[in-house]
Amino acid sequence: MTATKTIKTIVSSQLVNMGGHIIDQPLPIEGINNIDPFLLIHHWKGALTGGQREREVGVGPHPHRGFSPVTFIFEGNVVHRDSLGNKAKVEAGGTQWMFAGRGITHSERHDKAFVEKGGPLEFIQFWVNVPAADKMGTPYYKPITKAETPVIRTADDEISVVAGELDGVKGIAPTFTDQTLLRGKINRGGKRKINLPASHNTLLYTLDGELKVNGETVQGKEMVVFENNGEDVEIEGVFETRYIVLSGKPIGENIESYGPYVMNNQTEIMEAMRDYQIGKMGILIEDFD
Repeated sequence: MTATKTIKTIVSSQLVNMGGHIIDQPLPIEGINNIDPFLLIHHWKGALTGGQREREVGVGPHPHRGFSPVTFIFEGNVVHRDSLGNKAKVEAGGTQWMFAGRGITHSERHDKAFVEKGGPLEFIQFWVNVPAADKMGTPYYKPITKAETPVIRTADDEISVVAGELDGVKGIAPTFTDQTLLRGKINRGGKRKINLPASHNTLLYTLDGELKVNGETVQGKEMVVFENNGEDVEIEGVFETRYIVLSGKPIGENIESYGPYVMNNQTEIMEAMRDYQIGKMGILIEDFD
């Protein structure tokens, strides 16, 4: 018999301006700098107006070092290009997984047909820290399509297992530490028990709808943070609801971050800035269709 995880707090995401785009940010938020190993969550939901060019939309070339930026796509598509020579498009239901390691330069755009026609676009990007011993490792990129993502389905709900394991189903995303990363959808009145290690730091974020989480009401764009106790998260759909669960073993190391770099001390941040300026994180010249 397993015990439920105690809810530590429930917080509403805040609106932030990212390059002229207003997005929801549940993490970091006042009083919560990170939920180790998870550093940041950005939820973008809007639409492309159409009649544009690829180079005019999305985020142009920029560097990263020392962590993994991960993107769950819910509507539309994201086109990734990087200084390693990778180029891939991931559509709704898929995941963009990148390990920045010692340094990589990439861009996040959308394909030509989408920017010309326009349409709804929704994604969540979150940053996952890695241990100090791995921060300067070889960077890599792994696109994961919807078809490649294992799914647990019942009459009431479905859960995509991106990383880790749930009910014997294993995700394929590579992680440096023990993590369970899920994206779920539950119907009104549906119930689901999610079993996770008691030692994990765990959060649940709702994209929309309304849930009962361990008996507590959680509305759209709210984040539930759990104590490191118990193993079960019990959810019930008050309305049809989409959500994600990020659960991981804490790394427990000092975090020093600045812009696109996440390291362990200020000296390493200064080194990252210098290395990017002198070209050690590669150069990305975008090619457009």
